[in-house]
Amino acid sequence: MSSPIYIAGIGVITAIGNNVAQHLAAFRECQAGIGNITMLNTKHKGVLPVAEVKLDNEALAALAGISAQTSRTKMLSLIAAREALNDAAIPNFSDLRTGFVSANTVGGMDRSEDFFVDFLKDNNKGKLRYIFDHECGSITEVVADALGITDYMTTISTACSSSANAIFYGARLIKNDMLDVVVAGGADALAKFTLNGFNTLMILDKEFCRPFDDTREGLNLGEGAGYVVLVSDKVVKMLNKPVYCSLSGYNNSNDAYHQTASSPDGTGSYMAMQGALNKAGLKPSDISYINLHGTGTPNNDSAEGTAIKRLFGPSYPPMSSTKSFTGHTLGAAGGVEAVFSALSVKYGLVYPNLRFKTQMHELPFAPETEYLQDQPIKNVLSNSFGFGGNCTSLIFSAV
Repeated sequence: MSSPIYIAGIGVITAIGNNVAQHLAAFRECQAGIGNITMLNTKHKGVLPVAEVKLDNEALAALAGISAQTSRTKMLSLIAAREALNDAAIPNFSDLRTGFVSANTVGGMDRSEDFFVDFLKDNNKGKLRYIFDHECGSITEVVADALGITDYMTTISTACSSSANAIFYGARLIKNDMLDVVVAGGADALAKFTLNGFNTLMILDKEFCRPFDDTREGLNLGEGAGYVVLVSDKVVKMLNKPVYCSLSGYNNSNDAYHQTASSPDGTGSYMAMQGALNKAGLKPSDISYINLHGTGTPNNDSAEGTAIKRLFGPSYPPMSSTKSFTGHTLGAAGGVEAVFSALSVKYGLVYPNLRFKTQMHELPFAPETEYLQDQPIKNVLSNSFGFGGNCTSLIFSAV
């Protein structure tokens, strides 16, 4: 068996907190981050709830230590990735082979939207610096430079599974002895283009989302960033602090069913979960908690639930969707929820599925509604399922 991959550091920023400690407090107090739109200049203000990070661009820039005249995605990415790297506290970091694998789907679109407001009125107006980092890869490059990572960097954009795939890919880089340390995860900021696009698909809820509830009507969009620091066995021996857990299993599968919908029978979801279990050498009964993809849309929750029923029935571990707290952070979701999964393993946590009331009629199980501590958590399965059938599952295990 090849050497395991460890999680040595974590960092996160979402609507429920600006760092890991604030997230733990929000979970403990069952305080969601979903509310009215305040940042975007959109006709959907007061109509569609979202989960915004509770800092404007100037405050985010101050926290990130960069100019406010840059994309919100970049600032979110740098804040969370830097927290993760500082948390890992790796001695002689500059002497190691390091990489940054980062995901996003929106790039600097928030600033591009600002540019076109003036430009479309008069094509002699508009600040070109607003579109400098429009494309997704530019976010990765700037953040990698700020972190002092120059050996390897790449960007992954596979819809809502993006940052789970970034973690998956980072692990493979270490497994194949190409790198010693990889900061992996992703970020996404809210943008009018994204909000309007999801609204056109008619999958946004005008109320706070209710994942895995029989009355669910859609998702709430969110923003944020989440990163983990993946390290090899060699680096673990250099650390002066315990690791959080290992990344024991990972798999990406695609059912190619539809551009924006999951297959009704959950084929892609099932293959991703089964593949991750096989990679980790585990049985379904070994999973202590499932961090559901759980967006709150009728299609997604039914498909994911059907796959879980097929794989885990008749005995189901505790499960919940943390998107009931953070909203759906899109390209950041896999990274954000990887952080939550690492914390679950480290501290024995099971997170509540907020606003759940009515069990889905087609499923024999229901999500957990209480915040549980000191649970016997050995293995956490975290699901991130994206558009186009791009399904990824990660397994985090106690060490």
